[in-house]
Amino acid sequence: MKQRLKKILSVCMVAFCTVSFTAAVSAENKLDETTESILISTAEGLSEAIVTLTDEDIEGYKTSTDDFTVNAMEVWESSKDELGELVEFGETTVEYSGGTYTATVPADFEKRDASFVYIFDEPTAAPTGMSIDIDYPMSVTMKNAAVNTVMGIGTVFVMLIFLSFVIYLMGQTVQKFQKKPEKKSAPALAPAPAVAAAAEEKVDDTELIAVIAAAIAAAEETTPEGFVVRSVRKVNRRKW
Repeated sequence: MKQRLKKILSVCMVAFCTVSFTAAVSAENKLDETTESILISTAEGLSEAIVTLTDEDIEGYKTSTDDFTVNAMEVWESSKDELGELVEFGETTVEYSGGTYTATVPADFEKRDASFVYIFDEPTAAPTGMSIDIDYPMSVTMKNAAVNTVMGIGTVFVMLIFLSFVIYLMGQTVQKFQKKPEKKSAPALAPAPAVAAAAEEKVDDTELIAVIAAAIAAAEETTPEGFVVRSVRKVNRRKW
């Protein structure tokens, strides 16, 4: 199967290169009958080879270094289960636009109809891309559209909720920085303890000392000059 696919590509490219040197293609019309025939044969041959590939063949081709081969295998692998077994191919059409050829191969499958679409480069007619357009019924199309709409609206609402939460956090942060710190009242000073005896009122005891000294002198029958009274202290007497 691998050799068959490679042979189809090689033969078609050689044929196209040969024709491109011998056919007169006008500047206004890039798609002459010979070119169209070669492209149709290439597209149909590729489609017939691809639909017969097994899972092992697909995995083997996916390791190829050719970008087109890898792309074709990935596209077919993602679509084959949804299409089912091939019923028949339809009539292939070729179009030219913007320096590329587009070949469309319609096909009927057991589950759904589809079209193999190939893109060919203008100078070499080498296939550069492939896609499979599956024909979905209107019910499936509407269902997919509804699902996409719901997902889109849901995504918008989720983003709005997230943005609202971010704005709320930013507002809280700004308010926190703008809020002035409250002035703390100075702790009340404890009342100064009453000064014990508040330095014990200094009373001028000069006169009292003089009187006591005179009394002592009289009792001792002497003069006050004979002794000196240095302190006066109250003596507690026991009460009997």
